[in-house]
Amino acid sequence: MPINHILCHRLLSQSLHRTLCKLASPPPLPPPPPPHCNLLLLYHDSYVETEGFKRGENDGDEIRHPLVKEVCRLIDLKSKWNPNLEDELRQLIRSLKPPQLCAVLQNQSDARIALQLFYWADRLWRYQHHPIVYSTMLEILSKTSLYQGAKRVIRLMTRRRIKLHPESFAYLMISYSRAGNWRKALQVFSVMEKAKVSPNLFVYNVAVYVMVKACRLDMAIKILNRMELVGVSPNVVTYNCLIKGYCDAGRIQDAIDMHSKVCLPDKVSYHILIGYYCKENRIKEIRDLMDRMMSESKLIPDQVTYNMLIHMLSKYGYGFEAISFVKEAEERGFSVDKVEYSAIIHSFCQKGDVDKAKELVNEMCAKGCVPDVVTYTDVINGLCSVGKVDEAKKLLEQMWKLGCKPNTVSYTALLNGLCNNGNSLEAKEMLDMSEEEWWVPNSITYSVLMHGFRREGKLTEACEIVSEMIRKGFSPTPAEINLLIQSLCQEGRPGDAKKLMEECLNNGCDVNVVNFTTVIHGFCQKEDLDSAFSVLDDMYLNNIKPDAVTYTAIIDTLGKKGDIEKAIELIDKMLHKSLIPTPVTYRVVINRFCQHNRVTELLSLLEEMLSRTPCKTAYNQVIEKLCFLGNLDEAHKLLGKVLRTASRTDANSCHMLIENYLRKGDPLSSYKVANRMFSRNLVPDLKICENVRKSLVVHGLSHEADELMLRFVERGKISPKKTKEMQRFSTHAESLLPC
Repeated sequence: MPINHILCHRLLSQSLHRTLCKLASPPPLPPPPPPHCNLLLLYHDSYVETEGFKRGENDGDEIRHPLVKEVCRLIDLKSKWNPNLEDELRQLIRSLKPPQLCAVLQNQSDARIALQLFYWADRLWRYQHHPIVYSTMLEILSKTSLYQGAKRVIRLMTRRRIKLHPESFAYLMISYSRAGNWRKALQVFSVMEKAKVSPNLFVYNVAVYVMVKACRLDMAIKILNRMELVGVSPNVVTYNCLIKGYCDAGRIQDAIDMHSKVCLPDKVSYHILIGYYCKENRIKEIRDLMDRMMSESKLIPDQVTYNMLIHMLSKYGYGFEAISFVKEAEERGFSVDKVEYSAIIHSFCQKGDVDKAKELVNEMCAKGCVPDVVTYTDVINGLCSVGKVDEAKKLLEQMWKLGCKPNTVSYTALLNGLCNNGNSLEAKEMLDMSEEEWWVPNSITYSVLMHGFRREGKLTEACEIVSEMIRKGFSPTPAEINLLIQSLCQEGRPGDAKKLMEECLNNGCDVNVVNFTTVIHGFCQKEDLDSAFSVLDDMYLNNIKPDAVTYTAIIDTLGKKGDIEKAIELIDKMLHKSLIPTPVTYRVVINRFCQHNRVTELLSLLEEMLSRTPCKTAYNQVIEKLCFLGNLDEAHKLLGKVLRTASRTDANSCHMLIENYLRKGDPLSSYKVANRMFSRNLVPDLKICENVRKSLVVHGLSHEADELMLRFVERGKISPKKTKEMQRFSTHAESLLPC
């Protein structure tokens, strides 16, 4: 950039800075909200009072301040930062009042950006965050799972000797909860004790709610007991949290008992129980609770109560019951708008009762409650789901006459219905008419059509849809790409699958290792190893690392073709890249090497593979495969490796070897295998050994037959009396043998 342009930019920045500073008169701070907090607004209705500053949640006046807007604009330009912009931001940060900086932090869409700005400003020379900024940062982090950042902010407050309030630790507890770490959340109490900060009611309520969300109702009850011990009286929020916990655990009677303990239950207390009863469709109990609201607590069911009832019943598929509460609400003078009606209509459409849904639409129109595009789209989708696509098309055409313009979702629902009914070509014609119909297809529209063609086996048309999708600026997901690639490979068209993947890759679509592996597997199925290795090289060129599944596909094909040396080379390459063999890898290697009687190389490879990842059944698989191929001598050599653990799987492998020796007419070897099992304290199957005994007797080995049965007697598996009968049978059978 020319030097005069840089100077002009610098002068303009300084001029803007002076102008904004003149406008930066300190606005009055918003008054604190009332200190109320219930279960549903647990995280948002709290307030923090820090060294004279009272901060509410509404920073609407601050966010409209010119200085705040300019700082937010500069933060959005972070990718284009230069020393001038950074210097300008540095000066603006110093000019901001604490509430204004809080507004900047809260205005960031990503909490990580807010945290980076917080750290960056904290390192500025001659600048120090006001305590209210620390509290704001902790509150922002409490809405995320970034508990490490919250811990660091608290440590900074301790280092700078800023007074720590219990709410600060509550925010850290919430961050732990969002990260799914309830144990760490409980450890916050120990951190507070070290910091000599006593937990207040808000902290205890947060702890109870965190335990309820983690489905640890037992810990929530222990926290309640601890509150009573330290003299902190629970309030309605505490009991509401526990009521919700009992309802989530299905312990409705305990929830009712807890409800009776609340001195002044609020509407949330009743709404939690009503919500549970809605899930169970227990209308009588719901009406009893509503009567108790009015008689005992002097709380009148209002619009919120009925809306909640209608939505909950509709959510769980009880549409007719929801309609009864709609009528009751209207009788009491409450208005039921199209949102509630849409919820009920959606419920009927989900259940396939489209006629009732259409009846409700007509009822809405008669009452002057005009259905919107969401309602009509639900009905269209419901009609399509039950196969009434023609009716759905008529309804879409009628929407224009009824003064409701169909949107992209409406058309996509109809296209999905056409595709599901095998009319993908008609759906494609509708898509081509989208410009004339004044609607714009989105990525989901194209995906619906692509899957429709794919299911009908029209893979060429499906590929054309993907190409059109890419031309329009939409990117298919790796899962969608893989489904189409897999279908092409199943039809024996891996070359077309490769072209499709390359087209997606060249146009910036997200192509991953699974897509490449699917194409490689397609070439391997046709035993086209040259093309498979070519795709493998393309993976490295595109900086996509093959995984163990990729190598396994090629290794399997190499083994199938008998190229064991190259398979060994590829396995070594895979292990050299620190890739962990999968169970499928073990199975493939064992099967192919045993087929070609390369047991020595197989055992060497298995030792190396097992050093990377254990596979308890590796040698069992080798023995079973060798038995299947009739190579019993090699299988017998591996018996020592199998009998190290003496597990049930090892017993099954030994039984297979015993049965194969019997089929071969070698009962003595079966007898030896059974003895080795006994020596490892592994008792063979009695029925199999009885067959061994009979075969031994037939071969004139009655002594060994008797010894085998005596082993079972020693283990208490058969009685001595039965053994004597077997011995007499053996003697009699031996006497019948020819001399």
